[in-house]
Amino acid sequence: MVKWFWQRRDTGERVLSLRARGDFGDAVRVDFEELAPDIDTFLGQAAYLQLGYFETLSELIALTPQLEKKEALSRAAGAALTKHEALVALIRDRGEDPTALMLPFREPLDAFRAATHGVHAEETMLSVHITAGMLDDFYLALAASYGETGRRVARILRADSDRQAIVEIIRERIAGDAEWKSLLAMWGRRLVGDTLLIARAALRPRSLREVDEEKVEPVFTELMSAHSRRMDDMGLAA
Repeated sequence: MVKWFWQRRDTGERVLSLRARGDFGDAVRVDFEELAPDIDTFLGQAAYLQLGYFETLSELIALTPQLEKKEALSRAAGAALTKHEALVALIRDRGEDPTALMLPFREPLDAFRAATHGVHAEETMLSVHITAGMLDDFYLALAASYGETGRRVARILRADSDRQAIVEIIRERIAGDAEWKSLLAMWGRRLVGDTLLIARAALRPRSLREVDEEKVEPVFTELMSAHSRRMDDMGLAA
């Protein structure tokens, strides 16, 4: 029986790393191209994810009374919309219909957004920051499988997401408040499973052989490491 990476003991071995956001091109290539989805699936999912981040952040703007926080959230929403529009333009450049490519993923990705929508605004802000960070990293890793189109996608995803203000809002909320800190730390841990399932579902085979798991495992391990760094940066335990 194949076990996921979190069910195994850490041997300390590293096979590959996700590239840094500013280091695309000559970076070490992810060696699981045969597991990557077809290009239309890759582009449709990536474009709809960014649209979903924009929608969630727009909802948060409407629910947030403080003007300075509205403005901060609007920057993050604008960055997500810019990425979405750039991906849509890329799809059109390929002669494809963006709506047709995104439509198959509307239901599962809307369900994902609903599952990661918190009771409190701060939980939902954390959801956007964590899930978008993990999935942007994952799609950057996949991008190496698609030649020049992948390089264009990587340039789009590497653009500033303007989510640092969300980090500051979270830091402010937990400052000196152990209850909020515990709540948001627990929420951040809960987000991981749902997000990794979305990443796993993006791969081509519905079930992976053990040799395939070995190719995917270090990528997911690196996603978890980056997640821990984001949580630490906010003052939360991963």
